[in-house]
Amino acid sequence: MSFRINDIRARQILDSRGSPTVEVTTILEGGGKGTFSIPSGISKSEKEAVELRDGGKFLHGKGVLKAIRNVNTIIRPALIGKEALNQSLIDNTLLKLDGTPNKSRLGANAILGASISVAKASSNQLNIPLYKYLGGIDSNLLPIPFMNIINGGMHAGDKLSIQEFLVVPSNFSSFKEALLAGVQIYMDLRDILISKYGKSSVNVGDEGGFAPPLSRTEDSLELLLKAIELAGYEGEAFLSIDCAANEFYISEEDKYAIDGMEISPKELIDFYGELISKYPIVSIEDPFQENDWESLSEFTRVLGSRIQIVGDDFFASNPKLLKKGIEMKAANAILLKINQIGTLTEAIEAAKLAKRNGYSVMVSHRSGETTDSFIADLSVSLNTGQIKAGAPARGERVAKYNRLLEIEEELGSSARFLSLHQIFNEKFFFK
Repeated sequence: MSFRINDIRARQILDSRGSPTVEVTTILEGGGKGTFSIPSGISKSEKEAVELRDGGKFLHGKGVLKAIRNVNTIIRPALIGKEALNQSLIDNTLLKLDGTPNKSRLGANAILGASISVAKASSNQLNIPLYKYLGGIDSNLLPIPFMNIINGGMHAGDKLSIQEFLVVPSNFSSFKEALLAGVQIYMDLRDILISKYGKSSVNVGDEGGFAPPLSRTEDSLELLLKAIELAGYEGEAFLSIDCAANEFYISEEDKYAIDGMEISPKELIDFYGELISKYPIVSIEDPFQENDWESLSEFTRVLGSRIQIVGDDFFASNPKLLKKGIEMKAANAILLKINQIGTLTEAIEAAKLAKRNGYSVMVSHRSGETTDSFIADLSVSLNTGQIKAGAPARGERVAKYNRLLEIEEELGSSARFLSLHQIFNEKFFFK
């Protein structure tokens, strides 16, 4: 049976915000077919690979016809006849075709669509589940769901500076139990918000979390605690925040505008320290703007032994940037967003590098998503033990959770699920 690439085609579809995005289908000579659609973020790092858009007035410049043309006229002829099972060959070909450090010629959305659709086509032709195709027979760890159930920052129309307030159902024996606990907390939070603020408070943001009329960080955390208590999961579910500090950084003054204050980086460290002391926060993401490496290092020195400190905008899923963080002892975890880096091979390289150096890995969606469930398989393939896929609402979010339920059922007795405590104290190295 031939695994050579027979055809690759791209088309323009819509993401969860109604914006155009790229979908790519690869067909192998042996009949295997794989399709992948590209997510898009709204709160982006300046270090991310370039998402190629058309510009102009039509669709507010968000069209992706240029990226689609690049797939159909440049990538397609270069990959036809290539061996699909050799993912590094495919991705290196794509990188050479583009020839820029940030994938600005062809667009990371064009490149990633080709990269992952090839992997999915190979998996389908082999009739092997995608997580096993990517990770092998030892890929069996289901991730703890980090569920963004109060949206702020760029993800909602409220006044919260912090972008995401997440509930983390950790101390359970299976992914299914953890997911349903998160769903119960989400439902109870909805009741609390309606009772306190009225029905308009449960309008949802980009990632399915509620967007109540709040302006203070502690108000959101208190509401999450009440929902956890009402659901009966005290001591089993915890809290996490994604600060996305780029969005409330005042560059002219080197200060951060949060909760009605304008504070220095040092004062912000103290602010986070007080939150961690008061609330069961287990993970903080992007606590400073993405170029403030010194503050991230100091924050890690002070609090890195107590909580997970995740670099998203700092690292942009880029192995080179992660190496800098490792050298500076900045953060102790990486958020893995495949479209930030643009090829499957580079994303896996970043995860491997993180694990070799004691950093944990959290696979993540984007705020502008599709119903593609690829990241569910990716998380299990890498045995990361953590995934961020949004609230248990909206089709593009629950597609990932439903796929993980399917994987857990498929794995049966070999499926594993670890608490945060176990993950933080157990090293998962690739063979």
